[in-house]
Amino acid sequence: MAAVRLTEVRDRIAAAAARSGRAAADVTLVAVGKAHPPELLAAAYAAGHRVFGENRAQELAAKAPHLPPDVEWHFIGPLQRNKVRLVRPVVALLESMDRPALAAAWARGGDAPPVLVEVNIAAESQKAGVDPARAGELVDRLSELGVEVRGLMAIPPAAPDPEESRPHFRALAALAGRLRADHPALVELSMGMTADYEVAVEEGATIVRVGRAIFGPRPT
Repeated sequence: MAAVRLTEVRDRIAAAAARSGRAAADVTLVAVGKAHPPELLAAAYAAGHRVFGENRAQELAAKAPHLPPDVEWHFIGPLQRNKVRLVRPVVALLESMDRPALAAAWARGGDAPPVLVEVNIAAESQKAGVDPARAGELVDRLSELGVEVRGLMAIPPAAPDPEESRPHFRALAALAGRLRADHPALVELSMGMTADYEVAVEEGATIVRVGRAIFGPRPT
């Protein structure tokens, strides 16, 4: 079943990319395994998928040993400084860098994996992410600490219509364009999940984070 769903999601990504004048290869699909057992992720691996994401530090640390070493892990959830030790040795990319204190903890010891700066694009009080007006300051601080910043990430407000996410995706892309003038390495835009990833791809996403459309509803 995971293989069938993966194929459908990849086909939809390819179609959305074509609508925006890009190739499917321009978009990285992160299969998000939140709350699902490692056996389900292994089935996706067997179907040829290699990029997986988790949003809880302890769950990531527990699952990683169950999959082959060529898996590329992304961490996409809020990260406490005392959990950095669980995430840092495992991931290829931290997508949820959102504050200077976390930047300092992440950089400690040197040779830190690269990051995306998470932006609270709609100024939602209950969500993590740096204020868009201060995103440049955080990118500067990370650069000072020697941490590679590859781009931005955002999670727009939940909405019944995927089109409601489009203005937020456009705002993130515009912010990235402005920051890129001083930081040309900010090439990645991680935006879009199961409900709206096609719209995100149309608006320039280079990474989409999809869980439910691949693995089904999360276990309760």
